[in-house]
Amino acid sequence: MTTKSERPPIGYARVSTNGQDLQLQLDALLKAGCAKKDIFTDKVSGSKSARPGLDECLGQLREGDTLIVWRLDRLGRSVRHLIDVVEDLRQRRVGFKSVCDGAIDTTTASGELIFHIFTALAQFERRLIQERTRAGLESARARGRLGGRKPISIQDPRVQTAKTLHADRKMPVGDICATLKISRATLYRYVAKK
Repeated sequence: MTTKSERPPIGYARVSTNGQDLQLQLDALLKAGCAKKDIFTDKVSGSKSARPGLDECLGQLREGDTLIVWRLDRLGRSVRHLIDVVEDLRQRRVGFKSVCDGAIDTTTASGELIFHIFTALAQFERRLIQERTRAGLESARARGRLGGRKPISIQDPRVQTAKTLHADRKMPVGDICATLKISRATLYRYVAKK
């Protein structure tokens, strides 16, 4: 659990598109005690990793503060991302509350317990996925199949173009990579093919 701060809670609200309205979330955060100046917002899909409002919000939080969101899905891109954000808050001794998910309040013992149960379920799900993947790979190997990408042929036009541009030495490596839309490692792998 975190220690209480003298500052009002800090809020975060997000909608997925510009056509959606933040007002419902803003009203709930104001009612929960957030000052208008302490509410950070984003208008971006939950799957996008770049969220400037969230980044600024997380940067403002100090030990003893509490972050409030309208619902859990407004904060995390995925269950794993949500857990990572809340765990980071816990380590920084920042509380977390979700207005609509009443049991999620890490400033209380029972709320913290509920969140730890979510964390354990997410970890369990991740382990099941790993086990199924490993079993699938072993089954494929037993039938003679190998995983991974098929090797690229030296005759492939991408390999030929990379070799020609690299051998010409008129174009810097970075420009070759940008033109072909490949990494330096891929370029050097293509060039080394015989």
